[in-house]
Amino acid sequence: MPWPRIISGVIAIAMALSSTLLGGWYFTIAIAIVVFLGQQEYFNLVRARGIAPAAKTTMFVSQVLLAICTLDSSLADAVMPIAGTLICFYLLFQPQLATIADISASIMGLFYVGYLPSYWVRLRDLDSATISNLPLGGYWPTNWNDVLAQGNFASLPQGLTATVLTFLCIWAADIGAYIIGKFFGKTPLSDISPKKTVEGAVFGITASVTVGIAGAYVLDLPHSLVTGLALGLLIGIASLLGDLTESLLKRDAGVKDSGQLIPGHGGILDRTDSYIFTAPLVYYFVTLLLP
Repeated sequence: MPWPRIISGVIAIAMALSSTLLGGWYFTIAIAIVVFLGQQEYFNLVRARGIAPAAKTTMFVSQVLLAICTLDSSLADAVMPIAGTLICFYLLFQPQLATIADISASIMGLFYVGYLPSYWVRLRDLDSATISNLPLGGYWPTNWNDVLAQGNFASLPQGLTATVLTFLCIWAADIGAYIIGKFFGKTPLSDISPKKTVEGAVFGITASVTVGIAGAYVLDLPHSLVTGLALGLLIGIASLLGDLTESLLKRDAGVKDSGQLIPGHGGILDRTDSYIFTAPLVYYFVTLLLP
């Protein structure tokens, strides 16, 4: 693996973990930057197909959506239909008559790179209001010894532990699929992404399940074996489907990478595709299925 890829990956992980630990507006700002850059890349892919989306309007309402998720997550779902309406209104009054593709690509940009990632903010904010001890709704553990030495993870916000466990499952799935697929993969998985193999996909999901079970045991989640198995399987499959979806977009646009922002990795979408579908699934798994 090239050094630029390793170094940029380590930096990205450090930034992700630090903003996740702080939570509150710190985490929201980090997600907002990723969404802004990801939507820029998405709309570049769309324009490569000759489509004229409402890019600026979509990017603006997506940032508003993230802010509302932080202020009051119960209002977040109301933003989606309102934002879609505003996008349609914008396209109706353009000098050049909008097409079905223009409207569809704009709404897809709002849903795929705006609405779905907003669930990361909602997931991290679980239980945060009652335990925040920093300005801007942030959090910092007051006793690291209890957390690290004694493993007292129950003192941490539920949103923090759930988010970190989800990250770990995604990383396990990505790394496992990459290594096994590269050295042992022989059976092509899909024409959408020729480099992906069945062997890599199966091992990636297995790695996610393993981390999920271990994490559920460490966090003492109810029915830890079943919970960890279900959560790891959910994240592993969603991560793979997110990767394939972004590959489909790039294939249709006729490009290899969504951008060149991250050395050795390509664009923001190339690095975050595995995270897009996982956040809403984990959020509802935690809030609806766990006691």
